[in-house]
Amino acid sequence: MQNGLSVPQGAALTLGAMLGTGVISLPALAADVAGPASLVAWAALVLLSIPLATTFAALGARHPDGGGVATYARLAFGERASTMVGWAFYATIAAGAPAAAGFAGAYVADATGGGPATALATTLAIIAACATMNWFDLRVSGTVQLAIAGAVALLLAVAVVVSLPHAQPAHLTPFAPHGWGAVGAAAALLVWAFAGWEILGSLSAEYRRPARDIPRATAIAVAVVGALYLGVAFATVTALGPAPGPAPLSDLLVLGFGEPARPVTTVLAVLLTVGAINVYFAGGSRIGAALARDGGLPRWLAARPDRPPRRSLALLTTLAVGTTAVLAALRLPTDAVVPMASATFSLLYLVGAAAALRLLPRGGIAWWCAAVSLLAALGLLVMTGPHMTGPLLAALGGLAWSTWRRRRARTATPVTVPADDPAPECLAGSSS
Repeated sequence: MQNGLSVPQGAALTLGAMLGTGVISLPALAADVAGPASLVAWAALVLLSIPLATTFAALGARHPDGGGVATYARLAFGERASTMVGWAFYATIAAGAPAAAGFAGAYVADATGGGPATALATTLAIIAACATMNWFDLRVSGTVQLAIAGAVALLLAVAVVVSLPHAQPAHLTPFAPHGWGAVGAAAALLVWAFAGWEILGSLSAEYRRPARDIPRATAIAVAVVGALYLGVAFATVTALGPAPGPAPLSDLLVLGFGEPARPVTTVLAVLLTVGAINVYFAGGSRIGAALARDGGLPRWLAARPDRPPRRSLALLTTLAVGTTAVLAALRLPTDAVVPMASATFSLLYLVGAAAALRLLPRGGIAWWCAAVSLLAALGLLVMTGPHMTGPLLAALGGLAWSTWRRRRARTATPVTVPADDPAPECLAGSSS
């Protein structure tokens, strides 16, 4: 496959990863945790997105490779660190995709009255659709993503605009009803909504001109994401009051257009979910193939540079379907793995920023952005607490694989050829 992502397609893929399922429900959840002060958490994470996005855009432009964060970790810290990070990310995508699709499944079930069976069928259908789009080449996915991102951005903007006339300044008081410490808890919750910058690296090799196009696509995504997130969060707090419902976007549209607008939220939820999972399947499958190429996963998962990584995609899809089955069998809520996924993203930001400090020119703008990102990621990681258990276990699995592979290579018996015997290549050539 020739590199074919344009700047609009790249920006759309990044927007798809950022404007994911978090924007459906997280504004209300963050408001429940911190009240109007949750706006401070939103603003802080939007500001943090600038150095984070700059860091990963600079790494992607200088080291375009499907391995993304795993490749940066290998270049900066060695094979074992790369394998550990890659395993944690790969496992989180497989576990997070069903949770993300489950958000949309719940919206569809609520709108149709279909119950858990409808939610499960919708979840599986979204996973299958995203896997199919990626099976037939990222350029197809990029075109689809451009349409999805445009529709989603438009709907979010409309929801904000039509609800602003209903904003009430009284809803901003008391501003911090649960204390200022709750802002940190809200920020840790909101990491899910801001996951996406780390996937930039995994798609960097797909751009036509990575050094030029990645920074441009990233700048577009940062501006659009920041404006839409702050708009939705502000409208949720000021228009819906201190106790917004579990579907704030639906409620915002109803304020402007009445109850007939509520089904539009179901369409929005599905589009947001398809956009996010589509991008993570694209990046995740390439991470798996790159890890296999470098020895971090079995070699059969590797792919030729001119072909989509279909074996890795098939494994990722199988793991996602398996996770869906487990969640359904145990009757666990779809958001059960969201805190674990947020912890993984914080870990990826930490590793990516640390690698950038070693790989980027010291003292440049991107280097200083990496330094700021490292400190911020450390703070986010501390706030995730025990939810780090899942990604740490996956990372330890990667360490065990790397250690076993090295020991196997050392204990392998070398094959020696006597000096007076012809080389195997000569024998092969003479037999023809």
